[in-house]
Amino acid sequence: MSLPTLRRSLARNRNFARCISSSSSSDPQHSKTTSFGFQTIPENAKESMVKSVFDSVASKYDLMNDAMSMGVHRLWKDQFVGDLKPGRRGPMKCIDVAGGTGDIALRILDFAREKYADRETSVEVVDINEQMLKEGYRRFKKTMYHNTPQISFHEANAQSLPKEKFRDNSYDLYTIAFGIRNVTSIPAVLDEAYRVLKPGATFACLEFNKVDNPLLGTLYDQYSFHIIPLLGTILTGDRASYQYLVESIRKFPAQPNFAQMIRDAGFVTGKDIDGGAWTNLWGGVACVHTGVKI
Repeated sequence: MSLPTLRRSLARNRNFARCISSSSSSDPQHSKTTSFGFQTIPENAKESMVKSVFDSVASKYDLMNDAMSMGVHRLWKDQFVGDLKPGRRGPMKCIDVAGGTGDIALRILDFAREKYADRETSVEVVDINEQMLKEGYRRFKKTMYHNTPQISFHEANAQSLPKEKFRDNSYDLYTIAFGIRNVTSIPAVLDEAYRVLKPGATFACLEFNKVDNPLLGTLYDQYSFHIIPLLGTILTGDRASYQYLVESIRKFPAQPNFAQMIRDAGFVTGKDIDGGAWTNLWGGVACVHTGVKI
């Protein structure tokens, strides 16, 4: 690793540490904590620390996901959107949260157009990270959807979407892909998803999850903890961000636990089995969870 690259990586680690110490010292009575990977940190520190990670990886988002999934994330995203069949029942108003780079939004619009000749389905992309949104906007400038009512980008927090913009009972489909594990409060995000969806509308989440095969799990752990941070160092000069992303996967609730959180928010799901409340991809390396608002 070059000296400038090493300095940048060390600076990011120092920024993480400063976030923890400043949050603790500014609010000595603050007792709520949450996880940042394997670290336990003050709850009010997580947002800025996660922002630092995604500021770092925004321009290399595809490279990051290629490293995290061995390149298979593209196929998972295709399946995720394909199974939702956007446009099958006519134009839909969709919201894609934590989707700043536009990966899922573009797939939704392409699927509706190519499969159902639907040019009216729209997607509002929401992300808390300005750099990720800039990357998405740049990508969409290369598509036929640029400067059309079918796509828009909004900087907002998934845990507290502004009600004047994201109104109750407004959307036909809510998607979030590889983003919900990075939020401070998963229940708050699920509550907001329930609020903005219309009755009968679908919540759909694609996320890394728990592997259900012991042998595959062992191999995946070896790849995750040894190879992915190394790739982060080699490809981007940023080991710390990739280490966090690996650890955040392990801290995410197992499939039945997350399914229960979705039901606790008011959604109806299938049974707690693969193919019911969730669908495992690659043995649970990734997983699709869905729920319907009643």
